Amino acid sequence: MALKTSKIRLIQEAFRHKGFIQKLPDLFRMVKFISKGDYKPDLKGFILPGLALIYAISPIDVIPDWFPIVGQMDDLAVLALAMPALMKEVEKFLIWEDGRKNGMKTIDVEAQ
Repeated sequence: MALKTSKIRLIQEAFRHKGFIQKLPDLFRMVKFISKGDYKPDLKGFILPGLALIYAISPIDVIPDWFPIVGQMDDLAVLALAMPALMKEVEKFLIWEDGRKNGMKTIDVEAQ
């Protein structure tokens, strides 16, 4: 049971990413539009964070959780790397949604 509790605490820490809680309604709306086929997300912006969450929850790890500290750090690292990509995808969705409401067509451009 302690292992499950530590994973939950670890996931809670990862979700404290700046602005994540504020963007939850937008995230749920984005998932709704994706499931209806209206919005096509970028693979790394939506699918990879989902896989990262599954990895963090899964009992199968690259570094087992029974190793003190290091076992939980790999889960946290994976989530920490995935959160910015998810937040960026939510921002793209909001721009797409705003353009849709205003009758505009948006064009995706990658800036480097």
